[in-house]
Amino acid sequence: MVKKSIKQLRQIGLDFYEYLQETNQTSHYDIKVKFNGNAIGFHPVTLAFEFKSDLKSSTSFHIVRFIEAHCMTTMGKELAPVVTYRPQALAVRTRAANFTIPYPIPDFMNALIIALKQQTYYSDRRKDILEAALSWENYAEKFKLMLFLEELQMEVDIQRYNIPNDNQPEATMKKEKKLLVLEVPGVAENRPSVLRGDQLLAYPIGESNKKYRGYVHCVQLDSVKLGFSSELLDIFIEGMKFNIEFIINRLTLRIQHRAAEFAERSALAPVLFPVAPPSPASQQTLPDLKLFDRKLEKNPEQYRAVQHIVAGSSKPAPYLVFGPPGTGKTVTVVEAIKQIEKCKANCHILACAPSNSAADLLCKKIRDHVDVSSVFRMYASSHDPMLACSNLIGNCYEYPEKEKLMEYKIVVTTLITAGRLVSGDIPMGHFTHVFVDESGHAVETECIVPLAGLLHPETGQVVLAGDPKQLGPIIRSPLALKFGMGETRLMTDLPLYQKTNGVSHPAILEIPNELFYDRELQACADEQRNFYCNWEYLPKMNFPVIFHGVTGLDTRESSSPSFFNIAEVEVLMDYVMKLLQTQGKKGLSTLSPKDIGIIAPYRKQVQKIRKALHIVEKKLKPSKDLGGLKVGSVEEFQGQERRVILVSTVRSSPDYVEIDKKFKLGFVKNEKRFNVAITRAKALLIIVGNPLVLRSDPTWARVVQQQLNPEWRHEM
Repeated sequence: MVKKSIKQLRQIGLDFYEYLQETNQTSHYDIKVKFNGNAIGFHPVTLAFEFKSDLKSSTSFHIVRFIEAHCMTTMGKELAPVVTYRPQALAVRTRAANFTIPYPIPDFMNALIIALKQQTYYSDRRKDILEAALSWENYAEKFKLMLFLEELQMEVDIQRYNIPNDNQPEATMKKEKKLLVLEVPGVAENRPSVLRGDQLLAYPIGESNKKYRGYVHCVQLDSVKLGFSSELLDIFIEGMKFNIEFIINRLTLRIQHRAAEFAERSALAPVLFPVAPPSPASQQTLPDLKLFDRKLEKNPEQYRAVQHIVAGSSKPAPYLVFGPPGTGKTVTVVEAIKQIEKCKANCHILACAPSNSAADLLCKKIRDHVDVSSVFRMYASSHDPMLACSNLIGNCYEYPEKEKLMEYKIVVTTLITAGRLVSGDIPMGHFTHVFVDESGHAVETECIVPLAGLLHPETGQVVLAGDPKQLGPIIRSPLALKFGMGETRLMTDLPLYQKTNGVSHPAILEIPNELFYDRELQACADEQRNFYCNWEYLPKMNFPVIFHGVTGLDTRESSSPSFFNIAEVEVLMDYVMKLLQTQGKKGLSTLSPKDIGIIAPYRKQVQKIRKALHIVEKKLKPSKDLGGLKVGSVEEFQGQERRVILVSTVRSSPDYVEIDKKFKLGFVKNEKRFNVAITRAKALLIIVGNPLVLRSDPTWARVVQQQLNPEWRHEM
């Protein structure tokens, strides 16, 4: 038996040959390799053996063997996969019963899709509409066709969850109070995602003619909690077996179809396809305003934007508040809403955002300096609703009568939920102003939901805020994407470009400023941005950006398709401990867990990080509650910042990059997700990833290049 280190193996040579001769072994030879190292991660090594018939022979042959070493901490072992990953195959879909539905998919769509995919000659007006540039003349019909394309792709994608499939011949559920819990691996991730309010059909095995409709109440990482009628609950017993078929939620699609139709009926052409204003905005008389947020008065761009919005200088065209991260788009919108509420007695404002979290943020900011009784937060559903001024009464969402609803001066809701105002017959023109924050994160048919049927095309004022360089909408259909469904055209007209970032350190903004904003972004944050310029763990002082290179493994477990990387979790926890142990020392400011955020692209990685944080809590002396430390996806951090941001890129295998691209996951090959992730940090940005994989993407290659010059912290 030979014991050598990896470096020593290269020098075995003649000694090894003589050893074999002396021991006279001919059948097999055991070589024991001892790895000495403390660099966390995966370390592959290639061993090449050269064989000769004798030492003097000029001919030889080689045998190559690959060995690998995994270096991990005790924590890493706790986070390791519990069950080996087994991919889930596509299940067979049963034919649905016939019933009337609004906006049904037309019969011609299948032939149209075949023609579009095969690039064959297909003389059809609809194909011409899809391939033509968007115009007012084809606006409604083109968007309706793209919505049908998207729906068909969603139907294909949702079948991946159906049971039976190759890995799961049947489904069983567990009872939890009045709900049933069904395990669905990967359900929380965009493969595709299943959301609260979605439906499925459960078929008890042995009762082929009986179907029970279930409604999703709660989505967890690998399971969903379902509500069924008492008819099923009364007969349900543990171990009961089912076939499961998921159904897409058509409500959002129906609302968008109606919005496209109503845009045409409401004659919104002056809003959606505006012409140049009769006189330049700079020549208009603007009001003198005393702002609630006095900081904005010191920023000419923001102050001027509020003046123009209050004056309605862009009408009927939308006024766009367009700018990079940290330039104060949301605070500008909120200030404008407050000024309009103060200055215009007869105003009625509808403030919207694509998500509940973004709408909640708007509502919280609006309520400062405004009579709370004049603000109404309208929910359809939310995991963590704002109770103070909303329609959540007890455990139910109640909607006031139309007359009562119209008394509120400010209504805050999501874009899709704004469709309920149209359904409730709120008259056109009642809302004098419609604000859409984070509008670049929504498809255009979502953005027009609060406009079509509600806004008067000539007297109403639309304000859109967003950044096309940040996260856009998730489009599943490649054809719909090809024909422009992912483009928010409203965010490309008449831009007001805010250039001043008052949040982040210049080093953090350097790469996004170069790649996405033509170096026009100006870093003007206060002294807090310098809190970590002299942190002892920085590779370079006064440059608070760290790229920590680590070679881990893309790991999955059980039948969940979600990825995690244990090596990166271990490195992240090491930095979390260093941050908390050094806070308040050596000139550093105090730092609480709520000042730290960790961004990861996959739900399973988020879960592993949260589990690791519980382990770290026990190691800290004195112990500290890390509950305020937010861990989430990029989408959960959009519109938010933290003093310190840590990013886990997860990817260590180039083979999976195409999977990310297909499902709109991950950071590689996704510029917008990259941009949002690295611009969330105010004073310190720590990126953990595999540079060998990341440098294959031009955007990430720039990060690696930055860290190589002059110094780069790595464990490779």
